[in-house]
Order: sequence, then C-alpha cells, then structure tokens
Amino acid sequence: MLFAPDTEESLAFVVALGNTEAGASRTGADELVTVDQLAGLLTRFSYTGRIDHDEAELREVRQARAQLRRVWTLQRDEAVESVNGMLRDANALPFLTRHDALDWHLHATSPDAPLAERIRAEAALALIDVIRMNEMRRLRVCEADDCTGLLLDLSRNGLKRFCSVRCGNRMNMIAFRERRSGSGRPS
Repeated sequence: MLFAPDTEESLAFVVALGNTEAGASRTGADELVTVDQLAGLLTRFSYTGRIDHDEAELREVRQARAQLRRVWTLQRDEAVESVNGMLRDANALPFLTRHDALDWHLHATSPDAPLAERIRAEAALALIDVIRMNEMRRLRVCEADDCTGLLLDLSRNGLKRFCSVRCGNRMNMIAFRERRSGSGRPS
C-alpha cells in the first residue's frame, strides 16, 4: 500500500472533484454547476458534517476545486506553500476520529465547518503524506489529447498515463491508426 486509506480516499475525492471541471469531465462540460450535482458528488464519498445544500456552498466548493486542481500540478516544493496555506486558512487542528463504518482517520476541522473548508483541509492532510513520501509524481494530469482530467497513480510501477480507460483506449487507437497508416508508405 502506498498511502493510508484515508489519504487515498481524500486524494480520490480531489480527483473526482477536479474532474467535474469542463474539459476534464466525461461530458466535456462543467459537471458542478448545480447544488444537486454537488449533492450527487458527495453521495459517492463519505463526507459527514455540515452540508448546507445552497448556492454559496456550491460557489465555495467550486473555488476549492480550482485551488486543488492547481496544487495537483505543482512540483513538491511549490506545493508545500499551498498546502500550508490551506491548513492555515482552515485553522486546522488535526485530530483522530472514528465514525460511521470508518476506522481511525484524520480530520482537521470541526464537522460544523463549511464544506469547502473541510474539503481543502482534508485534501491538505492527504497532500502532506504525498509530499512527505516524495510521491508528487503520483499526481498527474491525463496525457490524452483534449483531456485535462486529474489522475492519481497508485499503480506499483507509477506509469499510469490516462485518467480513464476511455482516454487510454482512445489514445491507443489513435497511435494504432498512425502506425498502420505509416506502414504503407514507401521508404
């Protein structure tokens, strides 16, 4: 295992949140424009605590999305300043907790803190692990043409290149067609 389970879950949420942005989403459109879309995203992950289900919260989560997408692409030393800033802005005081079906894991803010603040703080805790383990290379952007999807590479060899099977298949088909069309040319 590369990271602790709560770290992997937080990083997976950042990928899912980041991949709601236009150009990164499955549809190509922004998939986080309504409160209902945010609620749908949250049902796939175990976010507990205060959730307001209003436009202000949606705006704040969209801002968190932009900030986390930016941090995802930074080099290790550059990411430290952003991660420290997210923790500082949230007045983070990490603590262990156990709730629902989850075993002991870290939280950094109160359950009644605004959702976007909790998202940033929990992502920052996960990013701390990534930075400390010198594994920023595991956080990448999809290499497929026309895709800006985030990917978390938890593979053993760390060579994952695409955010989804769909992008991988598309790029493999393009490469196959290019090789095939080039083989019929005279030398």
